[in-house]
Amino acid sequence: MIHGTDYISMVKELLEKADIASEIPGPDAEIVLKPNLVTDSDPSRGATTHPELLAGTIEYLKEHGFRNIVIMESSWVGCVTEYAFKAAGYDSVCRKYDVPFVDLQKDSSREYDCAGMKIRICDRPMKADYLINMPVLKGHCQTTVTCALKNLKGIIPNAEKRRFHTLGLHKPIAHLSVKAKDSFILVDNICGDLDFEEGGNPVQMDRIVQMDRILGVWDPVLCDAFVCESMGYEVDDVPYIRMAEKLGVGSADTSGAEILRLNEPSVKSSRFRMTGRVKRLAQNTDPQDACSACYGSLIHALNRMSEDGTLGKHRNRIAIGQGYKGKSGEIGVGQCTSCFKKTLKGCPPKASEIRAFLEDEWD
Repeated sequence: MIHGTDYISMVKELLEKADIASEIPGPDAEIVLKPNLVTDSDPSRGATTHPELLAGTIEYLKEHGFRNIVIMESSWVGCVTEYAFKAAGYDSVCRKYDVPFVDLQKDSSREYDCAGMKIRICDRPMKADYLINMPVLKGHCQTTVTCALKNLKGIIPNAEKRRFHTLGLHKPIAHLSVKAKDSFILVDNICGDLDFEEGGNPVQMDRIVQMDRILGVWDPVLCDAFVCESMGYEVDDVPYIRMAEKLGVGSADTSGAEILRLNEPSVKSSRFRMTGRVKRLAQNTDPQDACSACYGSLIHALNRMSEDGTLGKHRNRIAIGQGYKGKSGEIGVGQCTSCFKKTLKGCPPKASEIRAFLEDEWD
C-alpha cells in the first residue's frame, strides 16, 4: 500500500515494487484495465476509479515495453457507459496514451459453468492475457462493501446483472470469480463513499479517517477481507467473501497476509469510522430482488429526506425490486411495483424523483 496525493507516481511506484511486468506473458500480450465506472459521475464523488490510476498503470506498462493495452468496463443498469466514460475523464486518458476503450454493454457474451452455476460473461475480457482489476474501496447499500470481487460484475451483460439481483447478489458474485479471474488488483482507496456505491458522500483525509491510499493485491478474497476489516466490519458480514474462499478463489485469512507499506500516512489512522446510516435508512424499505441502481436511488432519496428533516415516521415501508412484479401493495418505487396503489415508475427512477414522490405520497 502507498499513501499520498500524486496518484500517477504512486501507481507507478507500487506496480514497480509488485513487479507485475514479470508476470505478463510477453510484449504482445493483451492487457485489460478494468476500472469501476458504475455511474456517470466525477471520481471525486467517491464512486468511480480515478483516471490517474489508469494513467499511471499505462505509463508503467509502456515503459516496460507493453503496447497492447485496452480499458474495458460497463456501467450499472440504467447508466450509459459512454456517459460515465466521459464523466470520469477517461476520454482524455485514452487520447493522451492512444489506448482504446471497449464498452462491455455492447459486447457479445457466452455462458460459462462457474463451479456449478451458469453465468454469462462478456467475450472481450475473457480473452485477455492479463487483467488488472481497478475497483474503488467503498460501501454498498446491499452488500455492505464492494471492492475486488464485486467489481468483476462489470464484465457481465446487463441482463445477467439483473439476474444476479434475483439470486441475492452474494452467491453469483462468488461463483463469477471462479471464471472471471483477475491477474492483479489495484484498489482506488482515494475518496470512496463508505456508504453508497454510486457515491455522493466521498471520504478523503481528515483527523478521523485516512484515505488517499492505493492498494496492490494479488488475491481478490484477501483484498475484500482486508477491506471489510479496514471499514470496521467482520468478514462474515459480507457473505460472498466466504463463499468465494470456499470455491477456492483465495484466502480470507488476513492474519497470514504479508502487507508491504511503501510509506506512512500523514494521519495516523487506518480504520474507518462508519456512520451506519444506510442500515437506519433501509428500515424504511422492503426490498425483494432489487437492482443496485434502483435501490441505491431510493436510499439516496431517503438520506436527503433525513438531512432536511422530511423523513419522519411512516406506516408503510417502501416496496422495491423485481420480486414485486405483477403484485399489488400500498407504495412502491420502480417499474417492478407498477401494480401498487401508489407507485413511481422508472428503471431506475432518479433519487430526486423518488424524493418528490415520497414527500407527496408516503403515508
